[in-house]
Amino acid sequence: MTIGEAVRLRIKELCRQNNITLNKLATISGITQSTLNNIASGRNNSATVATVKKICDGLEISIQDFFDSELFQNLEQEIK
Repeated sequence: MTIGEAVRLRIKELCRQNNITLNKLATISGITQSTLNNIASGRNNSATVATVKKICDGLEISIQDFFDSELFQNLEQEIK
């Protein structure tokens, strides 16, 4: 799994856990709906750290909480 795929799945997982839609997450995070939809759909496979931080702030979790998931174990090496 790539980091982009893991971030996408983690965002969806956190939405389910918090019983919110992607659009609600975009609103509470101060991210445009198109940006978040592009990340969640895989069209944008490289969410920035700043975007992840906004998501964390919207969900009132730390960045450590965001990345504290088995999704981020054993990621593929990405050399391009």
